[in-house]
Amino acid sequence: MFTLRQSWPKLLLAVLMSVAFGGPLTADDTSDLTREQIKQFLLNAKIVSTHHSKKGITDTLRLTLSDGTLTHDGSFQSIDEHVPVKKFADGHSEVRFVDSYKYNIAAYALAELVGLDDMIPIYVERQYQGKNGSLSWWLNVKMDEVERVSKKLEPPDPDAWNNQMYKVRVFDQLVYDNDPNLTNVLIAPDWKIWRIDFTRAFRTNHQLRDPKDLVHCDRQLLERLKALKADEFSAKTKAYLTKDEISAVMARRDLIVQVFQKMIADKGEKEVLY
Repeated sequence: MFTLRQSWPKLLLAVLMSVAFGGPLTADDTSDLTREQIKQFLLNAKIVSTHHSKKGITDTLRLTLSDGTLTHDGSFQSIDEHVPVKKFADGHSEVRFVDSYKYNIAAYALAELVGLDDMIPIYVERQYQGKNGSLSWWLNVKMDEVERVSKKLEPPDPDAWNNQMYKVRVFDQLVYDNDPNLTNVLIAPDWKIWRIDFTRAFRTNHQLRDPKDLVHCDRQLLERLKALKADEFSAKTKAYLTKDEISAVMARRDLIVQVFQKMIADKGEKEVLY
């Protein structure tokens, strides 16, 4: 993570350039902002315009924010649906269905704890037009995974791509997302992967959703999973997750660790970890 000391000179230079040229910074000028600076911008910048996002079914809004110096867009979701039984068009139903913006914020908090906050955009809670919702930094991406697959595009570095996807799959099992569709995997121009939209995650299942997706694991990620403490996780997410949801995450964490430990015992560490 960049520190404030590392990024501040560049930000100051950008501010001076903004003043000199008479206009606010644009999205492309902000690559060296720290996560804390991004959080503060999302929390405090003025919302100057809005329009509906072209994708998604949760009435996502694209907000343009400005603090007078920096201008950047954010993605706002205010959905917070809780129903005893949800019936879907394909005929299946889900008991105690939840679709909530709060899970976006919880997912980022969890990503911070396990070291995946470079793959999950920053989510903060913000109010807009009388509704609370999650607001995230609008990402510079060229396509989502649906488009990549449909166009049969191959990443320039397959190993680097696979290593990113292994992390995404581990995180998906951890949060138990009931809607892990490929439109929620975004691809940046440099082929960096971003995983977004967790409004249907954090189910209370104590089993893994799809354990066969656990094939390989980053060494540091596995160690961070082992070190994850329920009290620390609860402290960061108690405003957004119930005790049952937190307990379920910890139970799935245990299973994920067990899966990889067994794989290591059967195949050897070099065949499992990278």
